[in-house]
Amino acid sequence: MTNVSLVWNSLTQRQDIKVTMNWTWMLRMFIVLSTCFFFISVNGMMLFVLRSKPSFRETPRYILFTHMLLNDAIQLLTSMLLYTLALLYLCLVRAVCAVIVLLSSTTFYNAPLNLAVMALERYIAICFPLRHSEMATPQRTGVAITVVWFLGSVNHLIDIFVALITEPSFLLTPVYCTREQIFMFKWQADAYQGFTAFYFVSVGLILVFTYVAIMLEARSVSSDKASVTKARNTVLLHTIQLCLCLTSFLYGVIEALLARMDASVFIHLRYMNFIVLLILPRCLSPLIYGLRDESLKPVFKYYLNCGSKKVKPGRNI
Repeated sequence: MTNVSLVWNSLTQRQDIKVTMNWTWMLRMFIVLSTCFFFISVNGMMLFVLRSKPSFRETPRYILFTHMLLNDAIQLLTSMLLYTLALLYLCLVRAVCAVIVLLSSTTFYNAPLNLAVMALERYIAICFPLRHSEMATPQRTGVAITVVWFLGSVNHLIDIFVALITEPSFLLTPVYCTREQIFMFKWQADAYQGFTAFYFVSVGLILVFTYVAIMLEARSVSSDKASVTKARNTVLLHTIQLCLCLTSFLYGVIEALLARMDASVFIHLRYMNFIVLLILPRCLSPLIYGLRDESLKPVFKYYLNCGSKKVKPGRNI
């Protein structure tokens, strides 16, 4: 059992740290719930916009962005649910906990993997423009999203499979729902860290390769400084997105370090760690990408203003 699990279990056994309806507790709940619901609503509006025009529904770039929005909405919902359960000290049967953690863990890994696929799609569009329509089709984009979900879930599915094979009753015991509660053996925790490092390095290498190639291509085929500047800004944008996404990988490491502190201090710092590293990156990444897009932004502003005539919705709305 990890240091975090030990601290968490010790906290639940202390009578003086039982949940009470004080203003601090309610303020924390309000901040988490309101932030999550607000950005889930924004994501939902963006999803509606992306479904409103055939050009969005049939373009691989926007299909991947739609998947990003849906994935982040699920991540926010599951994170909010797990946080609420932890704050209320509610137990769940391990089987139910495993399903929630499966969704949370899978969407957690899907975010950088989806970003890598988006980078590869832009790489093909710029470096192989004549073959882009052949290579990046909606059908192949759907296959790529399926592969992303498989890679994102395989580690957790292995943990559930191990429990079903070795000791099925393990999944029937009530626990405080955390990722560590699904581990039966130490090698599973090591495998979890290994998968995390592998995804971190792989996505980083893919992004470095694709965007260096895009920058070189932009400089070689055009003498227009505006094109080079736009390519440079695109590199910067996706670098920011990658940094926001990969900060979430630091959550477990920082939490393990915080677990060595006093229990009462751990509770407060764990909350800040949760907000800054898990919630905010999921909220900001879609906005950074979506509101910069020249085709998506006017349509989004049109629906955000409830169809106001003062806002031009763009063509074919």
